[in-house]
Amino acid sequence: MGRDKASLRFGSETMIERATRIVMEVVSDLIVVTRPGTSFLGLPGRIVHDPVADLGPLAGIAAGLSASHSDLNLIVACDMPLVRPAVLQRLIELRDDADACVAVADGHASPLCAVYRASVGAVAEELLASGERRVMALLDRVQTKRVDAAAFRDIDPQLESFISCDTPEAYAAMLARLA
Repeated sequence: MGRDKASLRFGSETMIERATRIVMEVVSDLIVVTRPGTSFLGLPGRIVHDPVADLGPLAGIAAGLSASHSDLNLIVACDMPLVRPAVLQRLIELRDDADACVAVADGHASPLCAVYRASVGAVAEELLASGERRVMALLDRVQTKRVDAAAFRDIDPQLESFISCDTPEAYAAMLARLA
């Protein structure tokens, strides 16, 4: 993106404000993971910093899960502003006994809009220690339930919950959807 996505405006909120508001509709304990040196005053929940900056989402998942006091954890990236609380709730319900539950839309898993057991954090840390940075490697290492995104169409007909705006063009398109 070239700049901090969390502080980008999306309507009347920043992306991080929107993400935390939506997640808080589903959970009571919130952990916000951010890069070192970043603070978000006024957000609900606890702020946790990545131990090392710029290692990517896998490091964020590891940091969040290691700070969690809950067995089950929703992981939601702040650059997915159209995620719906009902989708998050359904991910929790569909998890069964898996270590992780992710939706698969257009052949791609959405690991940053997913449910993870806290124990997955140790596997994420092992991967990072070995030099691995891909979140998909984590999903391959733990018992992951992959759910076809069609299972969410009744509550999210366009599957907008799984769209991230991680480029300037995708952000502009997301703002156009809002308008």
